[in-house]
Order: sequence, then structure tokens, then C-alpha cells
Amino acid sequence: MLANKVSRQKPCHHCTHRPASAAPDHSTIHYEKSWLYRHCSSLVQGDRQSQKAGQLFSGLLAMNVVFLGSAFLSSMIFNHVAITLADVWILLSILKVLCLCWIIYYVLGTSRQPHAVLHRDAHAGPIWLRGSLLLFGAFSVLLNVFEIGYSVIHIQCKSQVQIVFPCIEILFISTQAVFLWHHSKDCIQVQHNLTRCGLMLTIATNLLLWLLAVTNDSIHEEIESQLRDTALCRCPNTTACKVFQKGYILLYPFNTEFCLVCCSMLYVMWKNVGRRISHHHASHIKPKFKLQGVVFGPLLGAAAVMIGICVFMMYQIQATGSAPNRQVFVMYYSYYIVLLPLMSAAAVIGTIIHALEKKDLDTLKNPTRSLDVILLMGAALGQIGMSYFSIVAIVATDPRDLLNSLILSYSVLLIFQHITQNVFIIDGLHRQPFAEAEESKEEWNHDAHNQRRVSVLELGQEIRRVSLSYIHTYSHLSWKRKALREISFFLVLCNIILWIMPTFGAHPVFENGLEKSFYGYSTWFAIVNFGLPLGVFYRMHSVGGLLEVYITA
Repeated sequence: MLANKVSRQKPCHHCTHRPASAAPDHSTIHYEKSWLYRHCSSLVQGDRQSQKAGQLFSGLLAMNVVFLGSAFLSSMIFNHVAITLADVWILLSILKVLCLCWIIYYVLGTSRQPHAVLHRDAHAGPIWLRGSLLLFGAFSVLLNVFEIGYSVIHIQCKSQVQIVFPCIEILFISTQAVFLWHHSKDCIQVQHNLTRCGLMLTIATNLLLWLLAVTNDSIHEEIESQLRDTALCRCPNTTACKVFQKGYILLYPFNTEFCLVCCSMLYVMWKNVGRRISHHHASHIKPKFKLQGVVFGPLLGAAAVMIGICVFMMYQIQATGSAPNRQVFVMYYSYYIVLLPLMSAAAVIGTIIHALEKKDLDTLKNPTRSLDVILLMGAALGQIGMSYFSIVAIVATDPRDLLNSLILSYSVLLIFQHITQNVFIIDGLHRQPFAEAEESKEEWNHDAHNQRRVSVLELGQEIRRVSLSYIHTYSHLSWKRKALREISFFLVLCNIILWIMPTFGAHPVFENGLEKSFYGYSTWFAIVNFGLPLGVFYRMHSVGGLLEVYITA
């Protein structure tokens, strides 16, 4: 009985290892039992629970909207009679109008309330991402202008309602681009649930627009039928029709890119709703980009860019004049087969250097970096998936043919390059910046600032001093920092040229005819429109990640 009574007694942590004669610490006991302590703890816990509940509810809202839109799109694909493309456009137009209403309310109402935006996430919405948002948004608006012109030319065999939908799309794209340019860094502190639901509704709408762009090949099939002279609706004005056709096909990938960029930026805003950034996190000064300590990386990268531009121009001349011949495809794939192993080797060497250095990992909570990792892994699936489809098609047909063997090698190397580069970037994003004394750099910057004031007669001497200071800075860097900066800058330039080539019209995966004849036009169209925008988005996002690695090195 006595043992049971003793075992039911609540243990006193404050009496542990304390002599029996020692008096209890009444102030500590009083603090732990005070009303203020229990009330503040319940408030913090309740705030976290309400935050999770708001995220869950808004996530469920987005999931239901995406499922509803996907059901419409699937019905349109498999049953053209019951659900038409016009029905899908009506649904998306309703969603766009709702999103526009919320964006206007957020800009004019929510964000202007007292204490609405106490913090701004410095990592969210970097300038390169917002710049790409404006670029893709401008091209998407131009795409819809071309679509309106194409519909006006075919007004005798098209519905007048089809002109209304691109107009709503132009308004939606423009408003969303301006909204994200100014408010992508906001950590909103009021109207949490409404803001989360509005952001998730906008994300779901962009996902459905991306899914429609991937699966809807109606205009492409119409253009193909006109080229084969089998179309029921012909252009009365041949010159204008060709301009709208070429412009539509050239600008089509930009719309999907815009949707993906918007989804990523809106997701970061959704994660930052109600977020309070600590003083240590806010006062952390991010290193600035300085072109110091790199020589061979820019030279090799510039050579890759120049050769790539020449290959791209030759390919485009052949593609616009007539159907690309076999030699152009051989030249295009040969360029990739030479460049991809170099990029893979550079990424592997950089990963080994990361493993050799003694740097602490950055463990601070950073929603932007977490999203960067997810986007790198997810966007890489586009090109990797297309590569596996190409491998299957080539192995099943004739892998010993010269062009087929080049495409096979290109596909395998592309998979390996994506994997190695992802490992290098993700490892570099989680590294702490080098904590070295910046005295020599500040002295160099001070000297450079004073040298700007010299007269024109001393220009040659100024250039010589600046060059000597650059060489001095480069020679004082450790070999690990030199190698990481060279590798990062080389990969930045390589990813830029690999972004330019497919973005502005070089699509040999669709034009070589191998996979299209193997899988069929509609199937390969959906695969390419799923993988190609993700591949372009991956190259663009890799440039941002590699610049972060370069800065921290």
C-alpha cells in the first residue's frame, strides 16, 4: 500500500539532487504555475493549430478545384460531344474572375491594413525570378494576341465567344504579374484564412491552365491540317495567317512557363502567411554577387554559349525555311553530346569539393530554399521522362542508325547530367557562406571607387591597377573556393544556353519525327508539352540555384 501510494506521487524535478535541508525555490515554482505562463503557452499552441487548420482547409480547397478542372479536361479529351473546349474555357474564366477579385481585394484592402505586412522574406521572389515572370508574362500576352488574331481571321468558321477567352486571359496574366512583382515577399499578418484560400485558388487556376496547355492540341492539329491542305477552315489572308501560326507555335511554351513560375511564387507566399521572421534571420546579410576569383569558368562557358548560338541559328534557319534535314539534327545532338559530359564532370567535381570542405550546414528555416529543392527535383522529371520515352522508342525501332544512336546517347547523358547537377546545387544551397575576413575585398572596392575619379589621361594606368588587384584577389583565394566558383559560373552559362535553345524555338524532339511516329501525334504532343516546359523551367531555376552556390563560395 505504501509503495503504491509513493509511486502515485508526482515527481518533483526541482527537488532532484537537492539536500533535504535545502529550501525549495518558490520563485521558480511560482513562475511555472503562474497564469501568465499557462496563458501565453496556450496562445502560442492555439496559433500554431489555427495556422495548420488554415493551411489544411486552403489545401483542400485547391485540391477540389484541381480535381474538378481535371475532370472537365479528361471529359473533353475522351468525350468531345458532352464536354467541349468551350465548357472548359467557361470554367477557367470563372476561376480567373474569382482570382482577379481576390487579388484586387488583397492589393487595395488586405495589404493596406495596419500592421498587415510587418516582415518581408528577403529570400522570396529574387530579381531573376521576377524578371523571368515579366518576360514569360509578356510573351504569354503576345501569345493570346496572336490567338485573337488567328480567331478573327477564321471568324467565318469559329465562334465569336472564342475571342472573349483570350481577352480574359490577358487581363489575368497582367494583373497576376504585377501582383507578384510587388507582393511576392509579403509575410501577411492579417486575414490569414482568406489570404491562404485566395493564394491556393490562384495556384489551382494556374495548374489547370498549365494542364490545359499540355493537353489541348486543337490549334496545333488545325495548323497541321492546313499544311496538309485537309483543313475545313482556310485562311483568307495567307501572309497574316502564317504570321499568326508561326507566332503561336513559337510562343506556346512561354504560357506554360508563366504558369509554373506563378505557382512557385504563390506557394512561397502561401507558406509565408502569418510567418514572423526572427531578428537573427532578418539581420542575416546575404553575400552579394561579385565577379571575382573566376577566369576559366567564364571562358569555357562563353565558348559553350557562342557555339550553342551558332548551332541554334543554323537549326532555326533550316526549320523556318523547310523541314529540317538530317545533317541539322546530327549537328544539334552532337553539340549536346559534347557539352553534357563536361557539365556532368564539373558537377561531380564540385560535389566532391563540397564533401572535402569543413563548412557547417545552414539549418535555418527557409521556405524559399525548401521550395527550390522541390522545384529542382520536380522540374528535372520533365526532361528525364522525355528521355526515357525516347530511349524506349529508339531501342524498339533501329538503335544502330546514326541519328538514332545520337538521340540515344543524348537521352542517357541528359538523365545523368540532371542527376549530378541536382546533387551539386542542393548540396551547395545548404552550405554556410565562407566566413573570411573581408578586409582585402573592402580595400579593393575602396581603391576601385577612388580610381573612378581619375582623369581620362590615367585610364590605362587605372586599368592596370584594377587588373593587378583582380589577380591579387584571385591568387589569395583557396583552391576549393576557386574551383567552386569556376564550376558554378561555367554551369550558369551552360544552363543559360540550354535554356535559350528550346525556349526560342529549337524543338528537335518533336520535329525529328521518330518519337512522333512511334507514339502517335496526340500522345507525343502531350508528352512534349509536359516535359519541355518543365525542362525549360529547370534550366532557368538551375541558373538561380547555381548563382546562390557561386555567391556562398
